[in-house]
Amino acid sequence: MEKIKKLFQTTGTKQGSFSIGVTAIVIAIVVVTNMIIGQLPEKYRNIDVSSTKIYEISDTSKDLLKELDHKVTLTVLAVKDETDDRITTFLSKYAGLSKNVSVKWIDPVLHPSALTENNAEKDTIVVKCEDTGKSTTVAFSDIIVQDMSSYYYTGSASESEFDGEGQLTSAINYVTSDASQTVYRTSGHGESTFSTTISDLMKKNNYNVEELNLVMNTEIPDDCDLLMMYAPTNDLSQEEADVLKNYLKSGGKVMLILGDTTSEQLPNLMGILSDYGMKEADGYIADPKRCYQGNAYYLFPQLSVSGDLANGISSQMVLLANTHGLELSDPARDTISVNAFMSTTNNAYAVTEDAQTEGSYTLGVVATESISKDDGDDTKDENSTDDSETRKSRLTVISSASMIDSQITDAFTTLENTTLFMNAVTANFDGVKNISIEPKSLSVEYNTVQHSGLLSLLVIFGVPIVLLIGGFSVWYRRRKA
Repeated sequence: MEKIKKLFQTTGTKQGSFSIGVTAIVIAIVVVTNMIIGQLPEKYRNIDVSSTKIYEISDTSKDLLKELDHKVTLTVLAVKDETDDRITTFLSKYAGLSKNVSVKWIDPVLHPSALTENNAEKDTIVVKCEDTGKSTTVAFSDIIVQDMSSYYYTGSASESEFDGEGQLTSAINYVTSDASQTVYRTSGHGESTFSTTISDLMKKNNYNVEELNLVMNTEIPDDCDLLMMYAPTNDLSQEEADVLKNYLKSGGKVMLILGDTTSEQLPNLMGILSDYGMKEADGYIADPKRCYQGNAYYLFPQLSVSGDLANGISSQMVLLANTHGLELSDPARDTISVNAFMSTTNNAYAVTEDAQTEGSYTLGVVATESISKDDGDDTKDENSTDDSETRKSRLTVISSASMIDSQITDAFTTLENTTLFMNAVTANFDGVKNISIEPKSLSVEYNTVQHSGLLSLLVIFGVPIVLLIGGFSVWYRRRKA
C-alpha cells in the first residue's frame, strides 16, 4: 500500500491524474452540450455552409411569412428518410420562420390513398390554406432542377438549380392571397416573347399572362390590369393608337419595352410617348463612365428608385446593351407627372453614323396621371373596378429590350435586371409586392485568383516563405543549444 501511495505522489502521476481529470471534464461537457443541442429545433441546428447559400432565405420571404395571418400546411407526400437532405433541411428552416406554417410528412407507400385525396403524385409538397380553401402543389423536381441539356452530351442530367425558396414563397402567396392580376402581352407588331426566366418569375408572382392581338381585337379586355408591349418592330395603326390613348386616359396601366427599332419606324407609338413627355434620342447610347469592361455600349445605368421600384435592389447593378435613349420634355397635359428611374451619366453619347451628341439620357421612366370621374364619359374607365373618386393611369417605358434578354439575365445572375423589371411590373398593382425569387445555382464553384496583385503574391509566396524561415530559425537555435 505504501508503494501504491508513493506512486500516486510522484510529479508524473499527479500530472497524469490532472490530465485525466481535465479530459473527463471536457468529454462530459461535449456530451452534455450535444444533448442540449439535440433538443433544439432543427432550424437552429442546421448551418448553411453551401457555397451558393441554398438555405439562405431572403427578406422577401421573411416579410411574407412574418405578415402571414392564415394557417398554411405543407403536406409532403414522400418517404422522409429517402428524401434529399437539401429538401428536408430547407423545409425545416423555412417553416421555422412562421408559427402559421406547419410541415406534415405522409409516406405514400404506407398511405397510398393520400395521393388520391390530395390529387398529387409522389415526391410532391401540397401547400394548402384552410381559411381560403386554396391549394397548390410543388414537385421535388421543381425544387432541385435538372439540366436536361447535359444529357445529350454526357448521357446523364446534372443538377443545375435549387429553387426551394422561390417555389414555396410563390405557393404560400397564392393560397393565402385573394388578389389576382392579369397581364396582357400584345402581339401582331413583331413583339418579342418572354424568356423562360421572365415567364417563371411572372408565374411565381401569380400573374396571369395572356396574349392580346391588337390587330384582330382593338378592344382592351375588361380584366386587363396591365397592358405590356415588348419590343415591337412594327408600328401601331392610327386606330390602335387611339385605343391605347383612350385606355391610358381612362386610368389604364401600360408598360412599353422598346426594342432595336428607331422612332421613325414607329411614328404612332412615339406620338403616344410624346404626349407623356418622352422622345427617343437618335442613335445608340454609349457611356464611357459606367460601362462593362471598356465597352461603352454595354452600360450600367444610374438608378433612382424608391417605393415599390426599390424592393430587393441592393447593388444597383443593371446592365443594358446596345440601347436607345429617351429625352424628357413637357407632357401634353399639366396633370401628367414624369419621373425617370434609370439614366446615364452626364458624359454619355447618343451615337449615329454622322454625329456623337453628349449629354444625359433617360433609360427608364414612369409617367402617371390622375384621372377624375368628372372628366367626362370619354375618360371613364369601363375596364376599372376602382370606386374611388380618382384613378391613376401609369405608363412605364424602358428604352432597351436587353434588360430582360436571356443572354444577359442568364449569363450575369448577380445583376439586378430581373428584380428591377419585376418591381416595375408590380408597381402597377396596388397592395401587391414582388415576391418572385430566382433559383440558386448548383454549379460547382472553384476558388481561383482572378487578379494577381501584390496581395495575391504575398499570400501565395510571402506567407509560406516567412513560415519556412521562422521554422528554420527555431530549429537552428534549438540545435545550437
